[in-house]
Amino acid sequence: MSNMLSVPPLSLATQSTDFTDFAAAFGGSFQRFGFAVVADHGIDAALIDRAWVATKSFFAQSVPDKMAYRAGKGGQRGYIPFGIEIAKGATENDLKEFWHIGRDLPPGHKFADHMPQNIWPAHPPEFRDIFIELYAEFDKVGAKLLSAIAVYLGLDKEWFVEPVRDGNSVLRLLHYPPVSPQAPGVRAGAHEDINLITLLLGAEEAGLQLLDRDGNWLAIDPPRGALVVNVGDMLQRLTNHVLPSTTHRVVNPEPGRRGSARYSMPYFLHLASDFPIVTLPGCVSTANPDRYPRSITADAYLRERLREIGLL
Repeated sequence: MSNMLSVPPLSLATQSTDFTDFAAAFGGSFQRFGFAVVADHGIDAALIDRAWVATKSFFAQSVPDKMAYRAGKGGQRGYIPFGIEIAKGATENDLKEFWHIGRDLPPGHKFADHMPQNIWPAHPPEFRDIFIELYAEFDKVGAKLLSAIAVYLGLDKEWFVEPVRDGNSVLRLLHYPPVSPQAPGVRAGAHEDINLITLLLGAEEAGLQLLDRDGNWLAIDPPRGALVVNVGDMLQRLTNHVLPSTTHRVVNPEPGRRGSARYSMPYFLHLASDFPIVTLPGCVSTANPDRYPRSITADAYLRERLREIGLL
């Protein structure tokens, strides 16, 4: 484990007073680590607390009760049981179960054929209202962070507005159940995220690690309530690896603490399905030639990756 470095926390509140400085710090953290830690993000703490209560209440139900909401269509909505997902290239499935909430589209929307309507559980009764509100809050914070990334890359501040409009973003409620002291040491295998950027709540619980460029695993230890934000493979591809999608994992705690559950909420912010991922010209140079001369739509790329991790 590398003890020399840590991902420095940033305050999103400073974006409104000095946008340029925040963009430089946030983009610099992305370029150095592929990760950033963002405090003062503005999502209501009381809403987040209610979301944790609802998440724990849902997962505390019996397996048959949860299986009534088993997800279809590549796991985009509803319940995905324990042990289904596997990291790309891994030999063991992850020790987790989860729930997916997506974007509700109006009838007849051009993406409706592959972005299904949400599934809502009967219990807890407040689940739907809480997570519709939280999803919208993640969308707002994500837009602010993307504007900073655009400026860092030398683009117009509003560059990402249209590319992510009605994007296939997914809020995942994650439950890593208690395991025996002899359980494997990894709850979620080493992987990179598929999407544009990921915004994660719940990383205060020890276990999240990134693979630093020196080859060591670096623990992520954010202030309570802060977001951990990371580059996804779509942004890495768009920026020709100027912003790297860093390998990360979730490890089990020490054997004496493996009887405790772990919960987290990543929001996977996606591009619009028909957006063509074409390398940004400003990210191509003699020293960094274009790795991706062939463009691919965001939806085609997503489907390709979902097959690799066992969800499609």
